[in-house]
Amino acid sequence: MGKSTLLRQWQEAARRADAVTAVVDENDVHGVQQALVELARQLAEQAGPCKEFDRAVEQFRREQAAQGEPMPVEGEVSVSSRVVAQAALGAASLLPGAGVVTAMADPDAAAQGLDWLRSASQARARRRGAGGDEAGVSRAFVAELERLCRRHRWVVLFFDTWEQTARYLDGWLLRLLAEEFGAVLANVMVVLAGRDELAEREWAPLRAQVADVPLEVFTEAETRALLTARGVTGPGVVEAVLQLSMGLPLLVELLALARPHTVEEVDAGGDLADVAVERFVQWITAPEQREAVRACALPLQLNEDVFAAAAQPQAEGWWEWLCGQPFVSGRGGFKHYHAVVRASLVRQQRTHSPRSWASAHLRLADTHATWRAAVEEQLLEAKHWEDVAWRRHQLDETYHRLCAHPTTQLTPALEHVVHAAGQDTTVLRQWVETLEQAAQDTADATLLEWSTRLRDALVDDEPVLACLAGLLAHSPLGTAARSWAHTYRGHHLYLCDRDEEALIEFDRALAHDARNAHAWARRGRTHSWLGHYEQAVTDLTAALELNPTHAWALASRGQAHRQAGHYGKAREDLERAVEADPEDLSSRFEKLMLDTVEGHLEACAEQWSRLLASPVSPPDEAATRLLGLLRVLLLEPESGVAEATEEFLLANPDHEEITDVLAYLAELAAMGDGVADRARQCRQLIVERASE
Repeated sequence: MGKSTLLRQWQEAARRADAVTAVVDENDVHGVQQALVELARQLAEQAGPCKEFDRAVEQFRREQAAQGEPMPVEGEVSVSSRVVAQAALGAASLLPGAGVVTAMADPDAAAQGLDWLRSASQARARRRGAGGDEAGVSRAFVAELERLCRRHRWVVLFFDTWEQTARYLDGWLLRLLAEEFGAVLANVMVVLAGRDELAEREWAPLRAQVADVPLEVFTEAETRALLTARGVTGPGVVEAVLQLSMGLPLLVELLALARPHTVEEVDAGGDLADVAVERFVQWITAPEQREAVRACALPLQLNEDVFAAAAQPQAEGWWEWLCGQPFVSGRGGFKHYHAVVRASLVRQQRTHSPRSWASAHLRLADTHATWRAAVEEQLLEAKHWEDVAWRRHQLDETYHRLCAHPTTQLTPALEHVVHAAGQDTTVLRQWVETLEQAAQDTADATLLEWSTRLRDALVDDEPVLACLAGLLAHSPLGTAARSWAHTYRGHHLYLCDRDEEALIEFDRALAHDARNAHAWARRGRTHSWLGHYEQAVTDLTAALELNPTHAWALASRGQAHRQAGHYGKAREDLERAVEADPEDLSSRFEKLMLDTVEGHLEACAEQWSRLLASPVSPPDEAATRLLGLLRVLLLEPESGVAEATEEFLLANPDHEEITDVLAYLAELAAMGDGVADRARQCRQLIVERASE
């Protein structure tokens, strides 16, 4: 029994103490949002739906999808002096008879509820990814913790395999403890289980308040006691197990479960882990069970469907038995082998029977391809990469094809990595990690080289740009994939305010593939942002000729027409955009602006009222400021324009935000009524302040 088993025992003890608990490990975590979603899911199973959090996540995902790429926030860590509960558990070890060790947190204030404000109506927010980042999701999560703390004695969050998950969560956890996302109540506990000590510099302010629980390997007495309990008592056999296992709990357990009767059955030479695993497998008496153990080592993760596909019909009925083995763990719908056991079984199968190895992986790849096709029947093609189930099957299919034929499948796999980079850093990281796992499992030199190159790119200040640059420079991508790589680079540069560089990337994308509608649309949007409205209309028209129902391109062309003063064409495009996607907030906003600019404010007042009042997550400060100003100008004529403008300016909006506001005010000032007078007054005040 090792640290993960002990962590599960602590979780059970916490629940007996009236705690709601949740646990995540490396299988759940490829980024902050994924970890929070899994934690919230488990908390909801015990304490009811986390409605505010679910709404925040859904809105975040919707707005990410609308923009084509999210912008997760990675900020400097600020460490508070809050007391935190933490247990750093040693690797593959056991503290016999240990009880639950806790340290109490004592924050100064209760977490406050969050006000979710509409953000899609602000141009800068749309440019940045429709207003929102993972900080908004984190604030919603903290609000749910506050709600649970009011109803339960404890809320305990467990993070297993911290040596792997810390690279995604360490900074976020420190920000959580610094209360950047809201106050955390005293009855929230955090338990970390990992091989390594916490990073000294980052955690130094909290060291005096951290409860470390170092775990050691089995002592000789503990090893002998476990062997006796398993019926292994022969003196020579016990000595052989002591020598071979070195007290490592997993290896002691596997050797004990094999119930060896002679020294030869224990020590056959070779790698320590391989010997222990092989001895355990050989002592499984039922051939079907033995083969199921070997076959199910190949998938990265298991559920009953994957088990059936991997183990074949002869293993029917053995799923529950497999889940009960000491090297299988996991929660919810998915299980996985202990890394040491899986690595050993994978290595043995690859080296002992390469032909069977390839055949088994191809069978699993084809199974995932079939499941992926079934998901595709329910999705528009443009939504494939947004769907979690589709991505999982595509990822697993790619992994198995790489394992079967790494040389021929490398280029298709790298082309998938290009599209993963076009989603967000979390998805990109999943694909790079899967490529790395395939490299380890196949020991293929080229795969190992690529996994190292992409892993290094992930730690770059701009991981998306670095990965795509590496793929373009070193891989034999096809023409279409190269076009997409330049398109994704261009969009990322656009979001980083590097517009001229973005245009160069879009030009390169179209040089590779003139039928890339996405590249045409993104280049058109960039031209529109720079005020090149005629060029924007030309590019967006080219995109729509290739994809006539692309709602985002329709809305963008409608906005370009409106900004150029072509109101009739703008109305036609915006109406088509709203019809194509009624949920697209940017299209609704632009159409409302058009109606207002054309002098129909009275007809639009009710729609503006709903738009400006509807609570939506995630929050965006720039959008909130603009919407507050628009509320005064459009809906509250009794309010003072000077006061509202001063409140807007006191927040120190940046140059880009001021530019956005002035553009909207210029359009409203051309209306010729009371709104125009108020817009002109507001605009003049902002210009005067900006010139100071």
